[in-house]
Amino acid sequence: MLKVRIIPTLLYKDFGLVKGINFNSSRRVGSVLPAIKIYNQREVDELIFVDINATITNTSIDLEMIKDISRECFVPLTVGGGIDSCSKVEDLLMSGADKISLNTAAFNNSNLITDIANRFGSQCVVVSIDVQKKNNKEWNCFSHSGSLPRDKDVVAWAKEVENRGAGEILLTSIDNDGTMQGYDLDLIKLVCESVKIPVIASGGARNFNDMRLAITKSGASAVAAASIFHFTEQTPLGLKSDLSNAGIAVRIPN
Repeated sequence: MLKVRIIPTLLYKDFGLVKGINFNSSRRVGSVLPAIKIYNQREVDELIFVDINATITNTSIDLEMIKDISRECFVPLTVGGGIDSCSKVEDLLMSGADKISLNTAAFNNSNLITDIANRFGSQCVVVSIDVQKKNNKEWNCFSHSGSLPRDKDVVAWAKEVENRGAGEILLTSIDNDGTMQGYDLDLIKLVCESVKIPVIASGGARNFNDMRLAITKSGASAVAAASIFHFTEQTPLGLKSDLSNAGIAVRIPN
C-alpha cells in the first residue's frame, strides 16, 4: 500500500513567503530558507514551492534561489511558477528541483505536458489545477494564479492532463484556499474518481480531521497545506501520528 504524503506548500512573492486567502496573497509570513530548515526537522515527505508572481510578471524563477533552497531541502522538492518550456524545466532540475508544477502553461500549450513527460518522465510533471465553484454546482478551472477563468470543466481537464502524461495533480479549491474551513471534499472525490494518477488535495485544511477525510472519504493520495502549519501548533509529525492511529499508511521517522 502506498504511503500517504504530507506536503507543506510555500508560496513565494517578491522576495519572501506569503499567505493567501482565496488566492489573494498579501500577508508576508517570513523568509524561505528558515522555513525549509524547519520543515526538514518536522519530517515532511515533500515540499511544494511556487513563485506565484512569475506568470503574472512574465519572469522566470530565480535559479540561484532554487539552488540555495535545494541545498537546504532534504526531501523531494516540487517547483512551480512561470514554467513554459522544456528548457526551463531542465534548468530547474539541474538547480535541484525534483519535480515541476505547471498551471498556466498547461492551458496555453497542453502539448508541453507531453513534451516534458517524454523528456524527463511523468514522475517529474505535476499539473496544478486551481478550481472555483460556479453556480454552486459546477467547478471551473483558472490559470494565472487564480485570476483568469478558463473554459475547462475540472473533470475533463483532469482526464486530459493525465492522458497527456502528467504524473500527478495538485488540486486546489480557490474558494477554500487559506480560509481554514476545510477541504472541498466533493471536489477532491470527483477528481480522484476520474483519474488514476495521484491527486494532492489542497486548499482550506484547518485540522487533522480535514486531512484524514480528504484521504479516507475523497481518495486523495497526499495532502498539501500552508496555513495549518504556519499559524497553528499542528505539525506534520502530529498529523502523521494521527493518520497512523487511524490505520492510514504514512512514513514515520525512526
